[in-house]
Amino acid sequence: MTTTSNQISPGITISLDNEIFRVESAVKVTVAKGVPFIKTKLKNLITEEIIERNFKLDQEVKEVSLEERLLEFLYMEGKDYLFLDVEQLAQVLVSAHVIGDKVNFLKESTQLKALFYGDTIFSVELPQFLELMVVKTETPQSTVAVANSNKYAILETGAKVEVPLFVESGDIVKVDTATCEYIQRV
Repeated sequence: MTTTSNQISPGITISLDNEIFRVESAVKVTVAKGVPFIKTKLKNLITEEIIERNFKLDQEVKEVSLEERLLEFLYMEGKDYLFLDVEQLAQVLVSAHVIGDKVNFLKESTQLKALFYGDTIFSVELPQFLELMVVKTETPQSTVAVANSNKYAILETGAKVEVPLFVESGDIVKVDTATCEYIQRV
């Protein structure tokens, strides 16, 4: 879908030089003796690099629609991750660089949202909260238990989370996947 640079606004997705970008900011700049233009900050959805790009007024820009699909994690295959597209019942291979540090919360049957453009996956989003089992806890450094003191726990997915002292191996805990923080024991 073609749009003009005047219609660029934060949040839309555009195609430039065969790459897909999300508009982070767009401002119309008027200079005293020059031609006005649109100054944008764009985030490359594959590399996550932020670039600045200026557009002439009324310049044509290709806006693209990303499709959101629900994927369920199956297992690791080589260096990539195999998922099941829940709606299409098709297997989808997602590269490690798209998964990134979200791998710390991946376990079999975890469902997440993926943004597609055609057959290419640009990003994945975990549920905000997951319930995971503690497989190991580290003993606190001090032998004196202080109110509000914490220790580290290793979860079944490999994530390392700070938890209260009463959490032990075998407990199920609820964690915030965005901040990697303990919420509660389940």
